[in-house]
Amino acid sequence: EIRDNNNTYMGKSVLSAVNNINNILAPAIIGDNVHDFQLIDQKMIQLDGTSNKSNLGANAILGVSMSIVKAASISNNMQLYEYLHTGDQYIMPIPMMNIINGGSHADNNVDIQEFMIAPIGAPSFSESLRYGCEVFHSLKSILKSKNLNTNVGDEGGFAPNINNSKEVIEIIIKAIEKSGLKLRKDILLSLDVASTEFYKENYYYFKGEKQKLSSDQMINYLKDLVSAYPIFSIE
Repeated sequence: EIRDNNNTYMGKSVLSAVNNINNILAPAIIGDNVHDFQLIDQKMIQLDGTSNKSNLGANAILGVSMSIVKAASISNNMQLYEYLHTGDQYIMPIPMMNIINGGSHADNNVDIQEFMIAPIGAPSFSESLRYGCEVFHSLKSILKSKNLNTNVGDEGGFAPNINNSKEVIEIIIKAIEKSGLKLRKDILLSLDVASTEFYKENYYYFKGEKQKLSSDQMINYLKDLVSAYPIFSIE
């Protein structure tokens, strides 16, 4: 939920973020030194006044924060990655690739929002991308063979109508194996649950699995997934 200066509800549109940047954040930080970007971040968080940036909106705060550090790098005639770099080597991150969408990102009954793969065993970033592409195409073939939807969701992953998270994970594992890559050695799994999207009145409502879970039950649900499958991270 985002509100303007008069505490009027502004919804979730881009205009809400722009309003908060122009009318609240900008007047507070114009004139500050861009190289003090960590202090500016703290100032914006204090202006928001909430633990999850729900007042001014994370999109507004993040957008300004990224612009400031980019401006700092330009003022030093450096690329952003050079400006932020510490240490002796430049190391590319391990990408996490979203291959099946659910939750608010897809019109299906999959409750978890993003099922991802992390090519931890790839020797280079380009090989990481190749691993991801091969699994993606293997996954499409498997979904077709099961007469499942191969259209994609809002963030580029497939959006099949599957009612059980474990079934989704099993299909992804089959796709990894079909591509010739090794689970655990080459690729691990990752989940963005986005549980706030289906949390209300102190319960987590799984529409696909037809479950209503308390906080303790939700913790056990995730623990069961982590113990049963090679999951790299859960967000």
